[in-house]
Amino acid sequence: MLENVKVLCHSSIKIINEKVIYFDPFRINKNYNDADIIMITHNHYDHYSEEDINKVRKNDTVVVIPEDLLDSVLKLNFAKENILTVQPNKTYTLNGIKIETIPAYNINKKFHPKENNWVGYLLEIDNIRYYIAGDTDMTEENSKIQCDIAFVPIGGTYTMNYKEASKLINHIKPKVVIPTHYGEIVGTKKDALEFSKLIDKDIKCELLI
Repeated sequence: MLENVKVLCHSSIKIINEKVIYFDPFRINKNYNDADIIMITHNHYDHYSEEDINKVRKNDTVVVIPEDLLDSVLKLNFAKENILTVQPNKTYTLNGIKIETIPAYNINKKFHPKENNWVGYLLEIDNIRYYIAGDTDMTEENSKIQCDIAFVPIGGTYTMNYKEASKLINHIKPKVVIPTHYGEIVGTKKDALEFSKLIDKDIKCELLI
């Protein structure tokens, strides 16, 4: 189930299937220029990096963004027909892939206000449901998610810490969980190891960073 999944660093994720999909490309080590789809969760520099977008985009790449990034993406010379702006709590279909947008926000911090309409993504590809949480706390919306593979931030400060993230995962019970948002700006490998110890035994925890 994970042979086509890579966590490149931090919250930068790559899923390779019939389409090559990047989420929040960041600190990409060379020019790959292989992205069919780039999906951005919000506008913070460690999630929306124009330098890294340019390392993975190709001529016909489609970029999926919250609405507040539209002007910025247009300045990168993406064609309008290759830009999909999204709002939370919506469902879209792109290249045959069902995409649901899950609100991503803080409930006890100021960094990711709910009113900014930033998102996580729930995708269904070949009957596997992937949840990419973005920068979020445990919320009413993400507590209802049903997925096979969940990517959740554990670094604390700006998002859930590893204890909060484990509570969410043990509640929604994916088959596999992959912690993100540690090892670069906030959070450590130790946080990931402690997170893995808190995950219910029937959920597989994979540390890919």
